Amino acid sequence: MKLNNESALKVAEFLLQIKAIKLEVANPFTWASGWKSPIYCDNRKTLSFPVIRTYIRQQFVKIINEEFGVPDVIAGVATGGIAHGVLIAHDLGLPFVYVRQSEKSHGLENVIEGVVESGQSVVVVEDLISTGGSSLKALEALRNAGCKVKGMAAIFTYGFPVAEDAFIKAKCPVITLSNYENLIQQAAKSGFIEDKDIVTLEKWRKNPDKWGR
Repeated sequence: MKLNNESALKVAEFLLQIKAIKLEVANPFTWASGWKSPIYCDNRKTLSFPVIRTYIRQQFVKIINEEFGVPDVIAGVATGGIAHGVLIAHDLGLPFVYVRQSEKSHGLENVIEGVVESGQSVVVVEDLISTGGSSLKALEALRNAGCKVKGMAAIFTYGFPVAEDAFIKAKCPVITLSNYENLIQQAAKSGFIEDKDIVTLEKWRKNPDKWGR
């Protein structure tokens, strides 16, 4: 999908303003995977800002309508995709479910929480796509339940080749409100980074698992 450049840059600016995305080239972060990274993303912060939260919901609804058409159900990926998925489902007047990272260890041991039936069409909502692992697990769970997944919609993606290849292999279209290229462009324009940082940020995206070692 070709992003709307104006709205993609606006989403990137919002994420930078509220520090949902932080860029620290000189003092990189360490991800849970052990990767060193000049970027850290926590899109759950968007929920604390009504204007930004509303804009994101509106953009999600717009691209879901345009790219997938209205599904039977909206599904959020736990935990980051739950709140945004609920907002989207409410706006569209649709049922909502969410998909756990793993089965509960008690009760009914559900992976999918809520009511979804075999044969129903679903759009999956994520806050962030990095390597795509958790997103693809949710996709598999929904398909195993007999759902027809129209695609996935996320706020932001790093655009790692490993994730893009995995979604192609899984035959799952992905649309995002913004991406890494938009982020770097907007960060430079707004003074969050210097021009010299752009080269470093581009190198990291090409080899994130080896960068900073």
